[in-house]
Amino acid sequence: MFRMKNKLNNLYNANKEVKFALVGAGKMGKGLVNQLSRIKGLTSSVVIDEKPEKAMEALISSGVRKSDITTSDNIKIIEDCEFLDIIEKKKNKLALSDEEIQFWIDGVTNETIPDYQTSALLMAIVLNGMDDHETAKLAEAMMKSGHVIDLSSIEGIKADKHSTGGVGDKTSMALGAMVAACGLKVAKMSGRGLGHTGGTLDKLESIRGFNCYLSEDQFKRQVGEIGLAIIGQTGDLVPADKKLYALRDVTATVNSIPLIASSIMSKKLASGADTILLDVKYGEGAFMKTIEDAKALAQAMIAIGKKLGRDTIAMITDMDQPLGNTIGNALEVQEAVETVRGKGPEDFIELCIRAGEIMLIQGQLASTKEEARRQIEEAILSGRAFEKLVQMVQYQGGDVEQIKNTDLLPKAKFVTEIRSREAGYISRIHSMQLGILAMKLGAGRATKSDPIKYGVGLKIGVKKGDRVKRGDVLCRVYHDEDLDKDWLEEMYNSFQYSDQVQDPTPIVEAILWE
Repeated sequence: MFRMKNKLNNLYNANKEVKFALVGAGKMGKGLVNQLSRIKGLTSSVVIDEKPEKAMEALISSGVRKSDITTSDNIKIIEDCEFLDIIEKKKNKLALSDEEIQFWIDGVTNETIPDYQTSALLMAIVLNGMDDHETAKLAEAMMKSGHVIDLSSIEGIKADKHSTGGVGDKTSMALGAMVAACGLKVAKMSGRGLGHTGGTLDKLESIRGFNCYLSEDQFKRQVGEIGLAIIGQTGDLVPADKKLYALRDVTATVNSIPLIASSIMSKKLASGADTILLDVKYGEGAFMKTIEDAKALAQAMIAIGKKLGRDTIAMITDMDQPLGNTIGNALEVQEAVETVRGKGPEDFIELCIRAGEIMLIQGQLASTKEEARRQIEEAILSGRAFEKLVQMVQYQGGDVEQIKNTDLLPKAKFVTEIRSREAGYISRIHSMQLGILAMKLGAGRATKSDPIKYGVGLKIGVKKGDRVKRGDVLCRVYHDEDLDKDWLEEMYNSFQYSDQVQDPTPIVEAILWE
């Protein structure tokens, strides 16, 4: 009792009193509320009785002001009170229990917890964080908030790959075809672009007739038959994440590693794959601006995957310059096709092969990186990777002639060359700025409702470290409308020069297995 008294006194002094509820406000109940409320560290929160006046009388007798009492015949008031305690707990930097997290996500999904309370908890998480166990439980609860795809009927190990988004990132198309040609089953759900980052679905839809929205049965059948399918997320997958992200977007609570990690992984886990490769990008054109933040996010996602029984590995990759040479939907499809044919840009080919090495080892189709690389290179040289890409397009209703001859893909009305006004070494390429400029052409969306112009975009002619002369082409702009002077000046200023030789940045900075 002495220890309990000390704990309650400490809570009282720290303004962290234990709230209690009482069912039944008869003579004994009224007396109990009165006595308990006099103990420092305890405070009455809810009193339930068949007669509201008795419950109110009990609370008033314990020292609660009548003006502070709310009466209701709805059990929701109790739920609100419970959730207030959860907010208070995280506000005080305490870990939430599995039950509390599940209660929250259930309430978000069935809309019994009001947005303002969820927003408060989100901000508390942004400020005070979550430990690995909390983050994993949050991902699991969100995963189970809707339909979870079961791929167990498909023979073999099923693989998924996720990128945190970047400028010119067309990896899924090329990488998926490469590893599927080596025998791996790739079951991938992708998203659309928003802002300066492109979306895989938008790029695929620049192929005439391509269907991104297969039924679950069609998705499974395609993965089973040809080993590769890339589709959009179904509507009943992870509904809790959709609701939470909408709130995070308008309450300045997007930038939180536990919330980002649980959001990404809930969707990956619900998609049903056995192995997950994460491409976590850092730099100006990425969501994570520093390599330290990228590693922290990667480690959080790996921890979630492993806690929930999925083989999860992360690559940390550079996004201080665009990936490959193209930005824009049809242009990126063209570059992906060239890459699976072995003719793509060096940085993009290297990223695909490095990622493919990991995926083949995860899929138990290779025991070493060297063996995996040989398999991928042979799939490219033999043409099997290209044929796998053609096969996927055909299965999903796309015009395969546009893949066999990429000149048939959508084209912009005009092409304008941006030439260097000086000589020197390229010291920096502002990838985010280039992404925004491409979006303004119509290659991306400022808002979700904006239309896409599939043929517009940029083809970059230089990389960081390249030596350029006056008059060299920095970029070709593919556009449907006239380019104004301000846009052209911004484009030119996206490239910075130095008199000194610049060391190129490695495309893959690190690979995290743990």
